[in-house]
Amino acid sequence: MATRDSTLEYLTTTRIGEKGQLTVPKQFRQDLGLGTGAPFAVLRLGDGLILLPEQERFEQLCGRISTMLTAAGVEPGELLESLAGARSRVYARRYGRNSPRRVPRRRVRSHRGQ
Repeated sequence: MATRDSTLEYLTTTRIGEKGQLTVPKQFRQDLGLGTGAPFAVLRLGDGLILLPEQERFEQLCGRISTMLTAAGVEPGELLESLAGARSRVYARRYGRNSPRRVPRRRVRSHRGQ
């Protein structure tokens, strides 16, 4: 699995194939826990490109959000309680106030274990 080491190091040189594909050497795929089809964000930095595995990007985003919410003093329960109102506002903005609203799903009780 990927570590959070921020050391910059030269890894290797690779080439772009006929279909625009890059090959990530096996050792680096193993070190980062990347399998076939692993999604990457491609970032442009001046004349260079940065390839960032999506899982790492997602974890970084979650960390930033958590830090911001903690700094703002927002408790998890408060955040969860605000979701229904936020969902309604997004729906109204997206579909308009006169649009028919979807009927909320009813919770179905499981008959397992009976």
